[in-house]
Formats: sequence, structure tokens, C-alpha cells
Amino acid sequence: MSETIPPKPAAGEEGRFFGFREVDPTEKTPLVRGVFSNVAAKYDLMNDLMSAGIHRLWKDSFVGLVRPRAGEALLDVAGGTGDIAFRLARAAAGAKVTVCDLTEAMVRVGRDRGVDQGVLSGIDWTVGNAEDLPFASRSMDAYTIAFGLRNVTRIDKALKEARRVLKPGGRFFCLEFSHVSIPVLKEAYDRYSFSLLPRIGQLVAGDRDSYQYLVESIRRFPEQQALCARIEAAGFTQARARNLSGGIAAIHSGWRV
Repeated sequence: MSETIPPKPAAGEEGRFFGFREVDPTEKTPLVRGVFSNVAAKYDLMNDLMSAGIHRLWKDSFVGLVRPRAGEALLDVAGGTGDIAFRLARAAAGAKVTVCDLTEAMVRVGRDRGVDQGVLSGIDWTVGNAEDLPFASRSMDAYTIAFGLRNVTRIDKALKEARRVLKPGGRFFCLEFSHVSIPVLKEAYDRYSFSLLPRIGQLVAGDRDSYQYLVESIRRFPEQQALCARIEAAGFTQARARNLSGGIAAIHSGWRV
């Protein structure tokens, strides 16, 4: 692999890096918003192409662990195009699902998908930052975030916000690209990520740079047990990680007490 992967930033220092590039922490959120504004129209198609559709199985497993129930208030953060929200709504008729995403363009795509699928009620759509959620404390039964935590400027602040909005006994779930645990698979995955994914982004979405950032952001994300420790430091209990596809992705979970 030709790409040199720099060391991961220390805990709490993620805001100084946009992918592999060092930036002023005040610049990161606007840069991330710009990436997802650029890719919103092709986001779901690119997910299918980049993962050969496997992301759908990961998301099904994720929602299966959440076990949403009728009458619950469910918050899906960074869920703009609705993949998790639609699954939650199907799994628990009568639940109230709220999507909160940093990028208005992603929320518009999700709303349009809802209309196309005939989902006209049961899901609310909001633009907001995971680090400063526009919701009351102790108002949610479950908090989900899929492929979004690695993009926030301050991960620990986002985790504390997750705990704040959850009711006592509320559940936290994070689905995210993670770190491959099988050496042979890791080498192949690194070559695929750095060599092919940005090219696919250029060919399909006309945007190589955004997909280069997405690949780099995965490599800078905390490893599974390090993230578990940070989830517990934010006030959750029983933090655990479940690897998917050999660690290409992982589901992290915890309980709010």
C-alpha cells in the first residue's frame, strides 16, 4: 500500500485533524458539512458500491440489537438519508423516531426518500450537531449513530450529549467503520480503501477528495476497546464492541444510568 497511515490522535484531539490533514479545530465541522453536502445526492448509491451492499446487513444487525419498541422515543444522529430511521420505524410500529443530522442536504435526501417510500409520519427530521443536540435532557429511550461518530469534532462531547438526552436506562448504539482484526484481511482492505474507493468516488460522484477524506477518517478513528473506554468515561455502563466482517465495522453499545 502506497499510503502512509499516521498515528491516531490522542483522545480528545480528533478535532485537530480532517482525515490525515491537520486543521484548526474550528474548521473541522464546516469541512465535514461540506463533504456531506457534496456527496448527499449519491451517498446511498456509493454505500452500495463501496461495500457491495454489505452495509445493509450491518444496519439490519444494528437495528436488531437496538430492539426498538412501540411507544419509545428513538433518536438517530447523523442519520440524514434515513437508512437507520426507516429500519427503526419498521421494526417498532408506534415508536417516535427523530433524525438529527449536521447537513441539511442529507436531511433533504432522507425526507425525499420517506415521501418516495410512503413514510409520511412517525419520523421527524432535524438539522443539528451531535455535540450540541437540540433536545431536552432525559427525553430519549435509545440513541443511535451510524457512520457518523468519526466525523464529529469532539467525540467525547458527542458521547456526553448522547448520555444527556437519554432517559435513565436508555440505550446507546454506535455503528462505525472500525479496525480489522485479521492481518490478511487488513492488508487487502487497506489496499482496496486507498487505491479504489477514491477512484469510485470520482467516477460515480465526481468527488475524489470527499471519499479520500472518508477513507482517512476511518483510519484515524479509535480502536474498538479504546472507544469502549471513552463511552464509559462519558457516563455509560457495560460498554462493549461487536465486530462485523472481521472488524471492518463494529457496533458499540452502552447503558445510561
